[in-house]
Amino acid sequence: MKNLGVFSIKFEVNTSKLNEVYYSLSKLDKEIIDNLEAESYFDYEKNNKENLVRIFTQFGNIDIQLFDNTPYHRSNFIYLTKKKYFDGTQFYRVINDFVIQAGNSDNIKISEKRREIGKYLLPNDFDKGHTHQRGMVSMPSSSLDNPYKMASPFEFFIVQKKDGAHHLDGSYTIFGKVVDGMKTVDQIANLPTDDRDWPFNNVYINRVEIINNN
Repeated sequence: MKNLGVFSIKFEVNTSKLNEVYYSLSKLDKEIIDNLEAESYFDYEKNNKENLVRIFTQFGNIDIQLFDNTPYHRSNFIYLTKKKYFDGTQFYRVINDFVIQAGNSDNIKISEKRREIGKYLLPNDFDKGHTHQRGMVSMPSSSLDNPYKMASPFEFFIVQKKDGAHHLDGSYTIFGKVVDGMKTVDQIANLPTDDRDWPFNNVYINRVEIINNN
């Protein structure tokens, strides 16, 4: 079996529900799930409890608290931080008075990192009482045919809009919030962009560090 990453689809849900999810997925989704490494989300989450990270950019730092009640998304972000995946990725979708989105890049080295880590999706976690208020950190759904809105694990967005972006509630999993650095978020959001919302001057995540150890 080809190793495609540490996470598997063995999250703790009702078996019949899991089967319903599985059989509704596209062929490509099923191939991704079938080839995931045996270590479960639950096992990784249990052994990696950190929940505070710092994003370093050329405009300043952004500190994010990851929510303990979204354990798979929290531990996924910790996992990718420990793998140094985010280092060198970019804020590639910047829409002032809405969101700034990061975790991707047009650099081939980031594509190589993704291939090395492997393909997997995260289960949605919409019902934990969080809403898309300003400063919330959320995860976009996979672009694959994806009726259960399972999340693409590599990318995330920060709500910058003053009044929030509540039309997104129920469609994307909120898994953290900015606890320091919204001035940096606003500065990035105000940058000029092309017609694809990509900043004319690239905004890099220099690195992400865990700033607490549990």
